[in-house]
Order: sequence, then structure tokens, then C-alpha cells
Amino acid sequence: MRSRPTLHLTVGLPGVGKTTLARELERAGGALRLTPDEWMVPLFGVRWTEFDGKRDVLEGRLVWVGHQVLRAGGSVILDFGCWSSEERHALRAIAGLAGADFALHYVTLPEDERRERATRRWREAPEQTFAMTDDDHERFRALFTPPTTDELRGCSPPQPPAPFESWPAWASDRWPTLPRLDV
Repeated sequence: MRSRPTLHLTVGLPGVGKTTLARELERAGGALRLTPDEWMVPLFGVRWTEFDGKRDVLEGRLVWVGHQVLRAGGSVILDFGCWSSEERHALRAIAGLAGADFALHYVTLPEDERRERATRRWREAPEQTFAMTDDDHERFRALFTPPTTDELRGCSPPQPPAPFESWPAWASDRWPTLPRLDV
């Protein structure tokens, strides 16, 4: 009997090892890995910090592709970071719509190590990442909401914020190129 497909989501700040983990999951399970950072320069000629909304456009299409793959029985890895609990709740709901399991992979490191890794990655492979100032690191930390214990345990998400009647409706607003998947 074939197992259910899984939507894997890597969560964490830059430099913690999300993409390394996503590549390991890809090799181990044959899942489709979707890493927006690898698409930004080829598609738009910009890195994700210079996007003017382009990353949101790209992520919406990647979520849609991921949903299609899940519906067809394949597993998917969204290597997005997903800094808000709302994004994570929406993606969990989208996995459920596709009849797939959901696995949240929260990756974290001590702050000094995370910053050092991000800086080293920029020096060694600038085409794969972007330079980050101390102000960038502080801004990113302020924007990031770590997963709660309930999220990590896979508890049911709360109701979406008003005026949205479902998490997929919220997701279609968050990622403008993602069509409503629950209609």
C-alpha cells in the first residue's frame, strides 16, 4: 500500500540550514523541492531582498504547483522559511485539501552561529544568497514568529483571521498568484 504524500515545510531564519535540510529530505524521499531563492535570479534577475513583490508572486505559484503534485500523489518540500504562523496554518490546510500529510521542520541555531553561517555562505557562494547587514538580521528576527508547541505537535490550527472564511482563502490573499484551492 502506498503511503500518503507529505507536504514538508522548512521554517527558520536565514543561515540556519533550511535548504540543506530540504535537500536531504529531497534525496531521502524523492519529494519535489521548491526553494524560491533558487528561482528569483533566473526568473526576475533579482535576489529576494530586491523583489518589489516578486517573491510573493513566485511563492504563490510554487504553492499551487506543490498542491498539484500532492494531489497527484507526490510529496513536496516548500523551502520557504515561513516566518508567520498564519502562513504555516494556511499551508497545513492546503496540504489537507490535497489529502496529504503535513510535516513542519523548524530549524534553529544560536544567533551568533546563524549570523556567521549566513555571512560565510555569502562569501563562499554569493550567487546563491544575499549579503545581510546587522540591521537586516535584527529586522528579520523581529519579523519571525517561531512555531508554537501546538504547531510543532500538529494540533489543529485556529480559525483564520477575519474576514477570511478559510485558511486557503487567506492564502490566496497572502500569495496573489495562488488561486482559491477550496472552492
